[in-house]
Amino acid sequence: MSIATYIDKLNNHIDETVSLSGWVQGLRPSGKVIFLTLRDGTGLCQCIIEKRTISEESFNAAKHLGQESTLTIEGGVRKETRSTGGVEISVSKLSIFHKTENYPITPKKHGDEFLFKHRHLHLRSQRQWAIARIRHTVIDAIRTYFNDLDFTLVDSPIISNAAGEDEQTLFSLNYFDRNAALSQTGQMHLECSALSLGKVYCFGPTFRAEKSKTRRHLTEFWMVEPEVAWITFPELLNLGEKMIHKIISDVLQKRSDELTILGRDKEKLKRCLEPFPQLSYSQAVDLLHSDKVEAKLMQDLAEKNAMVDTLNNEIQTAKADLPNARKQWQKDKLANQIQETTEQINELTVQIKNIPDHLALAKNFQWGKDLGGSDETIISSMYDTPVYIHRYPKDVKAFYMLPDPEDQRVVLNMDCLAPEGYGEIIGGSMREHDHDDLLARINEKGYRQENYQWFLDLRKYGSVPHGGFGLGLERTVAWMCGIKHVRETIAFPRLTQSNLSP
Repeated sequence: MSIATYIDKLNNHIDETVSLSGWVQGLRPSGKVIFLTLRDGTGLCQCIIEKRTISEESFNAAKHLGQESTLTIEGGVRKETRSTGGVEISVSKLSIFHKTENYPITPKKHGDEFLFKHRHLHLRSQRQWAIARIRHTVIDAIRTYFNDLDFTLVDSPIISNAAGEDEQTLFSLNYFDRNAALSQTGQMHLECSALSLGKVYCFGPTFRAEKSKTRRHLTEFWMVEPEVAWITFPELLNLGEKMIHKIISDVLQKRSDELTILGRDKEKLKRCLEPFPQLSYSQAVDLLHSDKVEAKLMQDLAEKNAMVDTLNNEIQTAKADLPNARKQWQKDKLANQIQETTEQINELTVQIKNIPDHLALAKNFQWGKDLGGSDETIISSMYDTPVYIHRYPKDVKAFYMLPDPEDQRVVLNMDCLAPEGYGEIIGGSMREHDHDDLLARINEKGYRQENYQWFLDLRKYGSVPHGGFGLGLERTVAWMCGIKHVRETIAFPRLTQSNLSP
């Protein structure tokens, strides 16, 4: 009698007979043995099908199964350290549910454009499987963190008429013959609940209609946003830091195998469990102008040029080995290696070209400007952990941010920059709690007061010091996974050029 189970539970059933149902991830016939890789959603398992231990009809049927065919197998579980998960199954019986033919995403290397055209199928790949599981763990860590601190989850509206950020990036829509927009942030509505419940957070989709095509941007993304009454600025910084520590700890503990699949350097994540450095905006400007930054960029330039030389040598070796490969899987492996290495070289070439430009921008950066993507990348490259930049100039930040009592030119805000070039993952501030000062800022921005009257009422009736921040989920997941583009971190990414089906 077999035990129905899942792949991630197989270690509990060593030397027992089990049944698994799933999809064919890969299949390699070799004489009287078939090596079949089964995927069931929880993991991957190598299944050994021997002609002598199964019916001839089943063996022949299994031999011609296409990728993504579905079946149920029965067999004995045994330890095998060389296999994924440390176990494998010796198959004694199989039942085919659906035979798939001509699956479009073959094991060979495909370009990004092709994969995102077939996104509905691309999600089944091992890489996307690993990313999705890490994303789930990041979300779970965030919710657990705030729930354990007795925060109350509040669902903020997705349809609004107020701009939490730049009004130029609102997604406008017709709401029963009235003007409205998709929400840029849940923060403003969340402030209402903070003045009722004290500690609250929302977690949902947000929208920005900026026509940015960088690897860091999506037009639809998810944010977690806590808002806290009576909090101080140092406490706000600590709240964000401890949340990121929780995310990293949970991902390292629960998703080690998935990080390995993605080739993620776990030691780099472990270093981020240290306290985060904190720089004022003015200190960040001084750093951009420093000789230390120039020396670091020149070192990066030399290292990247050396890496390109090494990768070019690897390509030449792979090309020389290709004609001698006898098996098709060996040819495919070498072809994929050549393509992946070529892509690495192309990316490094762009980075090499950009370094002198980034250095010139850093040297000429003027106090009062907002930090750009290249500035953030340079600053974060100076540290092994995330780094806080705080107290930006008031004129480049949102109208609701509280000016620093000790320097009215700047506001009590903070951005948390992830290392390794992943950019801002947290943005937050103390909020302006004075009615008249907030009204003045709304007028300065040229916003219509009637759209913000309810927001002003919060300062009119029982105002208190309060603050909060937003963490972008997709950028955080990209950083955890060590992948270069946020579009891989969400099942169906929305960009300016996205096909909306599905």
